[in-house]
Amino acid sequence: MTQAENIRAVEALGPDMMGFIFYEKSPRKVVSVPSYLPEKASRVGVFVNHDEEFIMDKVSSYGLTHVQLHGQESPQTCKALREKGLKVMKALSIAGAEDIALSQKYIDCCDLFVFDTKTNSVGGSGRSFDWTLLNLYDGPVPFLLSGGIGKDTELSQVSHPFLAGFDLNSKFETQPGVKDPGMLKETIDKIRKI
Repeated sequence: MTQAENIRAVEALGPDMMGFIFYEKSPRKVVSVPSYLPEKASRVGVFVNHDEEFIMDKVSSYGLTHVQLHGQESPQTCKALREKGLKVMKALSIAGAEDIALSQKYIDCCDLFVFDTKTNSVGGSGRSFDWTLLNLYDGPVPFLLSGGIGKDTELSQVSHPFLAGFDLNSKFETQPGVKDPGMLKETIDKIRKI
């Protein structure tokens, strides 16, 4: 999320969390603090291999409650941020069983996983991975499902005891970092019925 009025409109739909990307190479990166930030939804900062000082600076500037780590961050990094009172979300890029197994390294230091599609870059591919791989995950950390979810995605087909929610991003945009509230409302309503 990058623009104040868009943030306000999306927050009115009642999402649990709203994300702010700080990865320099992302077309969705936020470059300055918007004049409106979510008041009800949790504020999530998305980082890729940033150092702790950079992360904590953004936590302070944006009032972040969660950090989503989307790079090769170690369990020690996750633990250090958690000890600072943050909720830590570790994104894992999934293409096969070995990627699901990697989650075991992070079980003791993360509050939530984000299972996303493995790509040659960092997230944002707009493509889904093989969701049957989720059957290999046996917790105990809950996860968000990410990657290629759009308004026509059959989310009711996804059933898992540790599924905590869905990451709705690029397929709901009118331009990078700006969401279409109408499209989001339709999908959020559908998720609530599930």
